[in-house]
Amino acid sequence: MQVFNVEGMTCGHCVRAVTQAVQSQDPAAEVKVDLAAKQVSVQSQLSAEVIAGLIREEGYTVV
Repeated sequence: MQVFNVEGMTCGHCVRAVTQAVQSQDPAAEVKVDLAAKQVSVQSQLSAEVIAGLIREEGYTVV
């Protein structure tokens, strides 16, 4: 499980956008978003760099 600190997520749309971005490259990925903690947890075969890039492409900041 990889955990990313992500700024800019505020609502259900953000959760869907991040989840769909990761699952577009790894349909079997398990994505959990905690809006309050500003964290995205991902269980995937993708590398951390690829996942962070996908999240950034959606307009969010990975810190």
